Amino acid sequence: MPARPEPAAPNDAELRRGLRRMRTIATGLLALVVVVYVVFWRWESGGGPTWAGYVRAAAEAGAVGALADWFAVTALFRRPLGLPIPHTAIIPNRKNDLGRSLERFVAQNFLAESVIREKIAGLGVAMRMGAWLGAPGHAEWVAAEASGRLAAAISGIRDDVMLDVVEKTILARVMDRPWAPAAGTALGRIVAGGLHHRLVDLVAVQAEAWLRDNPEIMLRIVTDKAPSWSPRFVDEAIAARAYAEALRFISEVRADPDHRLRRALDDFLARFAEQLRTDPATAERVEKLKERIRDHPEVDLALATMWNATKAILIDAADDPGGVLRTRMADELRTLGERLTAEPRLGAGVDAAANDIVAWIVNRYRSEITAVISETVANWEPTETSTKIELHVGRDLQYIRINGTVVGAIAGLVIHLLTSLLL
Repeated sequence: MPARPEPAAPNDAELRRGLRRMRTIATGLLALVVVVYVVFWRWESGGGPTWAGYVRAAAEAGAVGALADWFAVTALFRRPLGLPIPHTAIIPNRKNDLGRSLERFVAQNFLAESVIREKIAGLGVAMRMGAWLGAPGHAEWVAAEASGRLAAAISGIRDDVMLDVVEKTILARVMDRPWAPAAGTALGRIVAGGLHHRLVDLVAVQAEAWLRDNPEIMLRIVTDKAPSWSPRFVDEAIAARAYAEALRFISEVRADPDHRLRRALDDFLARFAEQLRTDPATAERVEKLKERIRDHPEVDLALATMWNATKAILIDAADDPGGVLRTRMADELRTLGERLTAEPRLGAGVDAAANDIVAWIVNRYRSEITAVISETVANWEPTETSTKIELHVGRDLQYIRINGTVVGAIAGLVIHLLTSLLL
């Protein structure tokens, strides 16, 4: 559903023209009833008709009402006629109290948790979000914006700051903890789950392929290590035999999941994992190895190289409009939009989460939000405060003067009529 366009807020010039126009009308009405009063008073005093007294009474009461309401409206913003009358210029003199009262009013009536929850519940956050994400181009726009912000954020990270953070947080935590127990536990789980078998398979396949492609290396090794008095044909026969046995052995290891070499490797890794967890001597050797790694000058260089490579990869992925990152992000957002509109349970969960989040934010920061009102009013000059408020509400307050004139005239007429009937 398209959002309704908000009406443009009037500027100060428009507000000032409206206020001036309504003041002119209200003051003109006051002048009118005063003129009517004077004319009909003189006419009545000079022997005019009886009905002239009714008009005179109505005009007189209308003038009193108009003057009283003029005084009341003016007293809100300034001292009437500049006279130091008590309880006038209320807004300039009590602007701080009014600001605090307005702050409490907003907090209790607009930012109350029940009000916020009712408003958020009526918005249909999930349906709106789902429909928006499902519209053509919206998911791509969000993905592009998020990727751009990510690239900018990564580019803005100083290398020295990042390396310092890594060294003092991640690397420090890794180095401070004993490696042996954790390594033993991890290795034990690997062995128990047989996760290393794929690595053994890979090594066996590569070793067999290498042997098949490099038979001359076996011959060279044997002949180089053979005694100088050994005949050449003997060395070649031994080398051929050794090559054949090695090739047969590695082929058996590759083909037989229960080969004795595999079982021996499993036993060795299991025992080594147990030693890492329980043997103090093994743990001490691991700790010494850790210290040598920590003190090695190449560690800093390795960290810098890893960070620069990671940074470049992330920036390139985020900046590539047709890259995997943006495409996958847009697809996931589009899918999320479809699910939000098609799955009531998911939508209800999102609505509830949005309701809880907004309510928590309002409860947590209500005082800070409403304090803006009182602090802003407190920073205004008294005259400025009066002018600002009068510009926005003064035009409507002039209706009080107009109504006071009309109601006063009617009341004066009724009183004069009742007086005449009773006398």
